[in-house]
Amino acid sequence: MTKHTDDKHHGTENRGFASMDKDKQREIAAEGGRAAHEKGTAHEFTSEEARKAGEKGGKVAHERGTAHEFTSEEARDAGSKGGKAAHEKGTAHEFTSEEARKAGEKGGQASHGKTHR
Repeated sequence: MTKHTDDKHHGTENRGFASMDKDKQREIAAEGGRAAHEKGTAHEFTSEEARKAGEKGGKVAHERGTAHEFTSEEARDAGSKGGKAAHEKGTAHEFTSEEARKAGEKGGQASHGKTHR
């Protein structure tokens, strides 16, 4: 038998997408994504799919210790931006006076070091 038939995986460790470094993989994947968008064949995520994907990515980032830890100012800015977008789209939650009262009470207790029961 020849060496190639004795070792059916001969030489494959240096071939293919998985053997490339991560930056090269990312570059190729990005090119594919751009091409799919140009052709109109790219997957368009529903808001539920996007939410689940973001949640999954966030969990992995926290497990790996690579998650971004927001400062209070960054969190406030992100929340404000999201709220404005929701209002523009008409998808913002409209609080009842009772919900607003409870949220304000909970926020006040948290800012004074008390926990809400």
